[in-house]
Amino acid sequence: MIQNIINTIKNKSPESQYISRPTEFCDELENYLTKIFEKELSTPDSVLLAYNPFVIRKIAGYLSGKIKMPASIGIAGETASGKSTITKDLIDTIESFATEFGIENAITRVNTDDYYYDRSEMVKAAGSFSEFAKNYDLDVPEALELELMSKHIKELLAGKSTYLPKYDMSGTAIRHDNYTLAKPSKIIISEGLFTLTDKVKDAFNFKIYVDIPENLKRERFFIRAAERGLGDSAEHIYANANEKADIYIRPSMQHADIILSGYADRIKYKNFLNKIIGIIQETYFMDI
Repeated sequence: MIQNIINTIKNKSPESQYISRPTEFCDELENYLTKIFEKELSTPDSVLLAYNPFVIRKIAGYLSGKIKMPASIGIAGETASGKSTITKDLIDTIESFATEFGIENAITRVNTDDYYYDRSEMVKAAGSFSEFAKNYDLDVPEALELELMSKHIKELLAGKSTYLPKYDMSGTAIRHDNYTLAKPSKIIISEGLFTLTDKVKDAFNFKIYVDIPENLKRERFFIRAAERGLGDSAEHIYANANEKADIYIRPSMQHADIILSGYADRIKYKNFLNKIIGIIQETYFMDI
């Protein structure tokens, strides 16, 4: 356990601790995290599909305290891939941990979808959102103001509060600017179709892509389409989303530090995350 690593360092002379702990502790954490990732990767129905070994070093840098700046996490994937659910579970798990141990300003969410341009007048002119969607492409990065999103994330990482927009997903295509006050926190997290595309990907310290088989993605999409009342336009929207995913979304997988399964059990996600969060607990919230 990580506690044994801490105890080993603690038992050294004070001078040795002061000089060697940051590097040694970070190296030990990196080895420990590698074992966690490799074990998960080898299990049936793993939440992990692939990862870049360098991301382990970055995580270890943050957990050890060697890297002291806030961390930004970008999560991308195709429509109905499960990225929103994974993001929600990640936020809930971190917030529960923060509440238990009295950690303030633990996590702030910046939702990529809130940066869609306001097209409410076009919806009115078309008569309905489904008619509007037949002639306006929502599945390209140009449909969103990603430069503004990148600016907001970088402001939060610099310790500045900022007002975020809010996009109405009910079918009005209204975007309310300066709607939500976001405060700086230890973790900034964003998810969306285009979160890892060129205009915004450099705002993230950690990049995650959620992948899913085509058949399951299609099933999820049409359930959601029925809930949103897309009607006859659903088939067209899905075909267009698939076509544009080939161009814009799937290629962004190459930028990912971690590729997650969009069909793994949600409990497995939380268990995997709790193993990593457990390192924080043992390092900073246990009497050593």
